[in-house]
Amino acid sequence: MNTLFSGLMRDAARLTRDGRLADATQLIQRALRGGTSPAEAPTTTSQAVVEDDVIEAQVRVVEVEQTPEPRESKAADAWTPGSFTHQGRSVDYMLFVPASASAQPAAAPPLVLMLHGCTQGAADFAAGTRMNEHARERGCIVLYPEQAKRAHGQKCWNWFKTQHQQRGRGEPALLAALTEHIVAQQQADRSRVYVAGLSAGGAMADVLGHCYPDLYAAVGVHSGLPHGAAHDMMSALNVMRTGAPEARAGAAKGSQPTIVFHGDADPTVHPGNGRAIVAGATPGTVSEGRSAAGRRYTRTVHAASPGQGDAEHWLLHGAGHAWSGGSAAGSYTQPDGVDASREMLRFFLAHRLPLADAREP
Repeated sequence: MNTLFSGLMRDAARLTRDGRLADATQLIQRALRGGTSPAEAPTTTSQAVVEDDVIEAQVRVVEVEQTPEPRESKAADAWTPGSFTHQGRSVDYMLFVPASASAQPAAAPPLVLMLHGCTQGAADFAAGTRMNEHARERGCIVLYPEQAKRAHGQKCWNWFKTQHQQRGRGEPALLAALTEHIVAQQQADRSRVYVAGLSAGGAMADVLGHCYPDLYAAVGVHSGLPHGAAHDMMSALNVMRTGAPEARAGAAKGSQPTIVFHGDADPTVHPGNGRAIVAGATPGTVSEGRSAAGRRYTRTVHAASPGQGDAEHWLLHGAGHAWSGGSAAGSYTQPDGVDASREMLRFFLAHRLPLADAREP
């Protein structure tokens, strides 16, 4: 660790103690870039990129130094970086612990694992989804792992490779172990641990829900794909373009409670993939609605059945490949849509694992 990096991290720690979370986040990001100022980059690109196994299109780059931490509360929230290694794999992360969680040690807080999409990072995803704002209100801890470029050139989670679709192997094993580590470190409620993600992160969230039903009580998938929908790069590109067969997805045995959001105008991941995630659910009750800004949606609520958790499917009319109700401070967001983060937390906190089923360390 060089002198500049050490100095920047010491300054970031001091700013965190002083409650200056936005300034601390900027210093941390500067340190991770090697102490240099952000490189200039184009703000948009209209062509899909397929090199280095990229699984995204229509990328909008947002400088994280323009990404403020959610509104500060009177007490000091904690927004801290960390790193974790398991089975020879390492991952960096950012951890949000609201003051309300640390102020009530007798009440174990819930924890949400948030998985970003390709080209994104932890700070960008936190700002874009506004999940920390809602987590603060509900007393939830939020964990944001950040995919390493050495694992994927465009920072995609490798949801489409068979070695990363199995319990005890690859990225699912790493992310599950990280989750357990933070649960133990923060004394979180083991019966209320959840996972959500966007695009490639949404696909990996569904992988984790299938591989670790004894760890995650519920799953949130935004603009993602079902577990096992692809086995390599070519099959991934195909299923992204045409959608996963619903009959195949519904054949999977068992499913955790799951909430899905998908835009019907998504040009990157076919909306049929969202339907395929809940294909095994019971027939649902359909309702129509609009966000506060007027964006239409269709919500289908599926009751639980033996071996199958309950589910919600939100079809976002006219929406593209973006987090609904998010902030323009982050990438891949649709600010005028229904607030997906709020709805996910509502759904999550209605579910908990039976104590006998909750995974022990």
